[in-house]
Amino acid sequence: MIDELLDDFIRADRDDGLGVYGICVYREGEPLVERRTRSDDRVNLYSVSKAFTSVALGMAEAEGRLGLDDRLLDHFPELRTIAADGVEQVTLRQLVTMTSGTSHEWFAEVRIDAADLLHEIVAAPLAAEPGTTFSYTGSGPYAVGRVIARATGANLRDYLLPRLFAPLDLHNPAWHTCPNGYPFAESDLFLRTHELARFARLLLQEGEWEGRQLVPADYVRRMTSDPVDTSTVTYGGSRWTHGYGLGVWIDENDTYRMDGRYGQYALINPTTRTAITVTAHSEDDPKLLEALHTHVLNRLS
Repeated sequence: MIDELLDDFIRADRDDGLGVYGICVYREGEPLVERRTRSDDRVNLYSVSKAFTSVALGMAEAEGRLGLDDRLLDHFPELRTIAADGVEQVTLRQLVTMTSGTSHEWFAEVRIDAADLLHEIVAAPLAAEPGTTFSYTGSGPYAVGRVIARATGANLRDYLLPRLFAPLDLHNPAWHTCPNGYPFAESDLFLRTHELARFARLLLQEGEWEGRQLVPADYVRRMTSDPVDTSTVTYGGSRWTHGYGLGVWIDENDTYRMDGRYGQYALINPTTRTAITVTAHSEDDPKLLEALHTHVLNRLS
């Protein structure tokens, strides 16, 4: 059945110019099924990277190195002298859920002119009270990555190498860094489609991989259990208005997903025990997401 669905999806890609590189579908108890339109090279996952940063946060929390409700400046007390009013109250949870209230708007494709991007984020005035308003920016996840480095003594990529990347057999992944050598955290992690599919499967299995609990199951559940309100989001249509969790978007029909620019997607549906992963270069990624629902996910349900 999955083979037939993927054949239909690839036809839709060809007919509508969706820009798909490859798609993998894993359903629990069955082999991974894959279709490709080009070689499986590592590609920029863009904002899918945020989910990896979130998982690193959960792992560091489980190790007792930090807590989600820690305040950012608790880990960087030396920055209190330059912090804007109200930043003292910003927590790691608010940074990862895009509710810190910061006016700082930054994504990894934007050149960094500041001597230290974290200093610039901390000094930016708040546009809203922390915890009250969703505003999508890469600034929060980048700051979380810096906290992980401060709390663990290893930058985000190096922290995840023995704990996540190596157990999933994601050999030596590239993660682009800021001028100070810290991974961007919000973007620019490079993986193949089937490598991302392993990460999606890990989340479907609540952090368990081949008999090892890599990510605390409780944290994986918390990634979607208390989403923040995104009803005012106008980008892409209604699929971005169901809420945002700890680094993942909430979708319809018990589905949540990781989104990256140009159509990098991982959809996880615990009800059907299915994970769907796509890499692409799509100029209309909302259209690609709809095609995933229409031709694959809805028919699996």
